[in-house]
Amino acid sequence: QVQLVESGGGLVQAGGSLRLSCAASGRTFSTYAMGWFRQAPGKEREFVAGIRWSGSFTSYAHPVKDRFTISRDNAKNTVYLQMNSLKPEDTAVYYCAAARNPQALAVIRAYDYWGQGTQVTVSS
Repeated sequence: QVQLVESGGGLVQAGGSLRLSCAASGRTFSTYAMGWFRQAPGKEREFVAGIRWSGSFTSYAHPVKDRFTISRDNAKNTVYLQMNSLKPEDTAVYYCAAARNPQALAVIRAYDYWGQGTQVTVSS
């Protein structure tokens, strides 16, 4: 069992930055791939970024590539999402999720555990 708690969301102006954190409970955190997803009002939840258990491989959705960076610290049981050059269309609730051994990081159904989400609002 893995419990996930996101933090770091808030209100920021376009062009600004935020760093989201996701703290995980459990001794097996380092064996899970981790992902960040987001859901805007009236839209489906979508993949943002993912990272393998070792941190050696990452994957990004096209709209955030070169602006967002996912990283993890297995010693602290934490995964991060650094978001730079934020745009109004990045406004959404951001969720972190854990998957035991997904074939593809972007597949939402591969994730077993989810956090409660943190709101990110980017004003124009």
